[in-house]
Amino acid sequence: MAQTSRLLLPSIAAGQAQKHVTHNDALRMLDGIVQASVINTTLTAPPGSPAVGDTYIVASGGSGVWSGWDGDVAIYADGAWYRLVAGEGWRIWDQATESMIVRVGSSWVALGVAMGFVEKSGLVDVAVSANGGATGLGVLEEDLTGLSGASVDSTIEIPADAICLGVSTRNIAAVTGATSYDCGIVGETSKFGGSLGVALGSTNKGIINPEAFSSATTIRLSSNGSDFTGGDVRIAIHYLAVEIPSA
Repeated sequence: MAQTSRLLLPSIAAGQAQKHVTHNDALRMLDGIVQASVINTTLTAPPGSPAVGDTYIVASGGSGVWSGWDGDVAIYADGAWYRLVAGEGWRIWDQATESMIVRVGSSWVALGVAMGFVEKSGLVDVAVSANGGATGLGVLEEDLTGLSGASVDSTIEIPADAICLGVSTRNIAAVTGATSYDCGIVGETSKFGGSLGVALGSTNKGIINPEAFSSATTIRLSSNGSDFTGGDVRIAIHYLAVEIPSA
């Protein structure tokens, strides 16, 4: 059967019988391609009870009806699964991650990655040289819960050989025991903020002059007035990373 060159839609041949079958197949494919949206990209086999119009991108290792459909679009219509062979540059909304993805080569990647935008990620390279030298922007986040004692240390750290821009805080549960608290590091306990509020919802942008840290460094919350007896604080480390070019 003849097909269109880009979307591979079936063409009606001259004098063809039952033209409506080919026409309906093409409409069905267009319905899956235009303003495309998929439920997720993680299934390797069809779900048990699909609804009409359910659409997926088949994950690697497709099986059953989806065997050999890896990376392609599967749409359920008229009681059967139909395969839409993915083409370079296709853009589809992924409902599971609430993000736009793009077909690049044989893979689906986030729109921001495909177009060189800053992605929603813990560490993103914002400038990269021809040989891989890069400058990255990073954020590490942790919830310090059940505060207790004179001080509490984070498990996340300012990375070694990173340039720290600051550490921000938000109380996600009221801090008890202490009348206020400081955010810093060992030896500089209020480096990112002193006498911070203890009420639920209190926040602080602990911005500092950019400072290089040669070794990984833990964040410390220190109580003022009395020891911590409770409370939860969300902290975020904001930093620049430097990546060495390849040989």
